[in-house]
Amino acid sequence: MSDRKAEQVAKKAEETGIGETIKVVIEALLIAIVVRTLLFQPFNIPSGSLIPTLLIGDYLFVSKYSYGYSKHSLPFSPDVFSGRILASDPKRGDIAVFKLPRDGSTDYIKRVIGLPGDRVQMIEGKLFINGTLVPRQAVPKIHTKDAFGRDSEVPTYKETLPNGVSYTIIERDGDTGFYDNTPVYTVPPGNYFMMGDNRDNSTDSRVSANDGGVGYVPFENFVGRAEIIFFSVEEGEAAWQFWRWPWSVRWNRIFMPVR
Repeated sequence: MSDRKAEQVAKKAEETGIGETIKVVIEALLIAIVVRTLLFQPFNIPSGSLIPTLLIGDYLFVSKYSYGYSKHSLPFSPDVFSGRILASDPKRGDIAVFKLPRDGSTDYIKRVIGLPGDRVQMIEGKLFINGTLVPRQAVPKIHTKDAFGRDSEVPTYKETLPNGVSYTIIERDGDTGFYDNTPVYTVPPGNYFMMGDNRDNSTDSRVSANDGGVGYVPFENFVGRAEIIFFSVEEGEAAWQFWRWPWSVRWNRIFMPVR
């Protein structure tokens, strides 16, 4: 084989290799887009509104198929269709990611408390749904940060919704917090009432969108249901700093289901 022909063969092989690499990268990106759009989306917890269920620094997977698909299931929420496809109603007690109604783009995560048509009210820190007290039972107190950022032991309860779903809440400011006494909220058709488990440190449906809160959340705004924590680092730590993992990772929270 002449040097020229050998050079041509080598060049063709190189071009083929580059082409295959580009093809693999494109295929991988397409698979990632499909998985993120139709199956699971990663989400990290930036605030303490769901303490003690979810902590700042938790990374979790949200199932996109749980409630069906809306425009918010797609990256950047393109206005390509309205409503939901293959819809399945959220259940009371689900922890769900949704797009903030007042801007349609900011991701929020809260617990589903009120369903369409429900009447929801807080009286002296206690939750009432349709005029009935949601039972809560005192459990051992946990340590968290108070309103001034100091470590503090706070009142902790196990709350049980009418459908039997139980979870832990905290009342950082006792039963006299800012949102512990509210008017009656009547959830409009097609909307849901969302609350955080950290009752005195959660801007949720108790605050209207006009006042800078969440307000009622339309079903179309739901992105998916929180399923499992796949990674977790201490508050203030960066997940990418792998050399700090031995002491920064909360190993006991990895693969913990979200309930």
